[in-house]
This record gives sequence, structure tokens and C-alpha cells, in this order.
Amino acid sequence: MLCKLFTKQIRCHVSVTFTTMKIIGITGTLGAGKGTIVDYLTQHHGFAHFSVRGYLSQIIKAKGETVNRDSLVATANDLREKNGPSFIAQELFREALESGQDCIIESIRTVGEVQALREKNGFHLFAIDADQHLRYERIVERASETDKVSFETFAANEAREMNNTDPNKQNLSACMALADYRFNNDGSFTELYARIDEVLEKIK
Repeated sequence: MLCKLFTKQIRCHVSVTFTTMKIIGITGTLGAGKGTIVDYLTQHHGFAHFSVRGYLSQIIKAKGETVNRDSLVATANDLREKNGPSFIAQELFREALESGQDCIIESIRTVGEVQALREKNGFHLFAIDADQHLRYERIVERASETDKVSFETFAANEAREMNNTDPNKQNLSACMALADYRFNNDGSFTELYARIDEVLEKIK
């Protein structure tokens, strides 16, 4: 009897978790402002942050390799090829679920990831874009370990990740087309934040 009651309580708890958490996935072009949305949601709306880049960086560093865009892409593609197109997003979703908080998963890059997360209650996909030259200026300013590239390399990296027929590889264009909400980040932070607040009000 106690066992049945305990099982019932666990099932009830899981059900509540699935129906009350908001899970936001974010996709978008390089340097468009995914991190800006993440910062706003974590600092002003209490979201927990789960990063594909952070997840991959740990794996790359553990192998003693250099973290750059080539190693990030290669590691992600290898993991998806071995474990399925949605593997990385599923791993981060599992961590997000354990946190029990509203959370944002950054960044979604394959259609398989979108499809897998669509099966979770409370999931919404955001896509963000901006003018390409403006985006390049932004990545030069932030100067992260993957951003120290020429404009030509930046444009080539983006072209490589925008479209792909291999389900295990990046397809940003297709992911953005599947977004529930799209954000243009050509303007000010204030304009972007207002748009985010507007969308959060809709998905409460």
C-alpha cells in the first residue's frame, strides 16, 4: 500500500513538473543575440541556462583539444551521428528537468532537436536574427574564443551551418523556420527586451 502511494506521489510530481515548467529553446544566426536573450531571461525572469556550447566545450577540453568553431561543430556532429540527431538537446533537457526551473536551452541547431523538444510540454522555440555585418561587428566586440575570425570566415561558417540535408548536422535555416517566435535584433536592447516581455506574457 505504501509502495503504491509512493509511486502515485512520484507520478503526480512528474506530471506537475511537466505542465508548469517553461522550456525555451533558442536558435538563430551567428552573433544575432542568442546570448543577449539568455542573459535577460536568466537575470530578469529567473530562467536557468543550459548551453550546448558549454556542454561541448567540456567534452573537447577533457580530450585536451582546443575549443573553436571547427571543434565545436565536429564534436556536435559526431555525438549526433553516434546517438541520434536530438541527442545533445535531450541531454540538456534532462538536466533542465532536474533543475525544476523555467529554463532556456541554447542553442538549437538541428531539426531533430526541435522535433524532440516539441514533444515536451511547455516547450517554445525562439529564433533571432539581425543584419550580417552588424552581427559580425558584435562578435568582434565580444571576442570569445570562437569569434576571432575574419568577416569572410564568419560568413563561410554561417553558410556551412545554415542548410544541410544530413539530419545530424546543423541546419539553422530549417530550425528558424520552425520557431514559435522570431526576434529581429537590428535595434536597441530596450526594443528586444520589450519584445521578449511581450512573448513571455503570451506563453504564461
